[in-house]
Parts: sequence; structure tokens; C-alpha cells
Amino acid sequence: MPEVVVKYSRPETLKLLKAFAKYLDFKILSGKAMKKTKLEVKGATIVLADPSINMSQIKGSLTGQNLEASELRKQAWQRKK
Repeated sequence: MPEVVVKYSRPETLKLLKAFAKYLDFKILSGKAMKKTKLEVKGATIVLADPSINMSQIKGSLTGQNLEASELRKQAWQRKK
């Protein structure tokens, strides 16, 4: 199902969209429901990041691993068949 993100600044806009949703058969997700959704783009699932992760805990965990950024990018973009 295609998804669209609509950003608005006036509360009246949301009321109008909810009224249209009844007649045009679409759903409105907002707040927590929107944050929990997974996106799928051309077969690749995109999961929203967890903002509560403490980056200082993992800082330095890849230091000294002799990793090459270009090789990591190539591996990351390989699709599993």
C-alpha cells in the first residue's frame, strides 16, 4: 500500500484530512502509531531508529577492526535472494 507523509501546521488541516479519510477510504496514522511503522521500498524494509540508544556505550567498538568503508557499503547494498 502506498504511503504519504503530510506535514501541517494548523490543527484545522488534520480535521479536514480526517473528514476526507472517511469518504476517500484512507487511514491516518499519527504519533506513536506512525513511529512504529516499517517502510518497505523496492523490497528493502526500513525500520525507524530507536532514539533511546546511548551512543557513548558503543563508541570505539569498531576501532582496530581494520574495516574498509567502501567494502562495507558494497556488502550492505547486496540484496539477499
